[in-house]
Amino acid sequence: MSILDVILIGIALSMDAFAVSLSNGMAEPKMNYRKMLLIAGAFGLFQFLMPLLGYGCSYAFASLVEKIAPWLSFALLAFLGGKMIFDFFLERRAKKRGEEKSEERTRLTLGKLLVQAVATSIDALAVGVTLLAAETAEGLPVNIFLCALTIGAITFSLSMIAVFAGGKVGDAFSDKATLLGGLILIGIGLKILIEGLLGIL
Repeated sequence: MSILDVILIGIALSMDAFAVSLSNGMAEPKMNYRKMLLIAGAFGLFQFLMPLLGYGCSYAFASLVEKIAPWLSFALLAFLGGKMIFDFFLERRAKKRGEEKSEERTRLTLGKLLVQAVATSIDALAVGVTLLAAETAEGLPVNIFLCALTIGAITFSLSMIAVFAGGKVGDAFSDKATLLGGLILIGIGLKILIEGLLGIL
């Protein structure tokens, strides 16, 4: 395994976090830079920690991760996406009644962010096991800590770009951003589930 392989793995693993970050930015167009850093940091941190955890748990954990990861990711993201869609219709109903928009319902809380970070990084557990297997068979270009750090750094960078871009798009489509963000989360969950099931078959 080469360093290029590790970088490509990092990019592939970060795609779900990228899409979720994009939807977060769209749902909250006026987000400040501190919160953007928090979002990108959460995704980067979990994408760094999960390969280390998978590596440490070794082969015994690999089959279990492969079986439950797609279902768990789908359940978490579908729940969050469904809640965003539900909140969208609540806001729409309130708007028809002449009530002011509630930022509390659509605002990304720390709890929601942690659920997103876990849901999008579960597959990195299996990658940790893969890295252990590669180390045993052919060796790694750098130690496991630096491999995981590379994956985390890539995820952080792409998530930061995504949440910033999502804010720009969301500012133009703010009335539909929560609905679209919810649909994106459910779509990502379905993608993870289908890819997981196809991998098992």
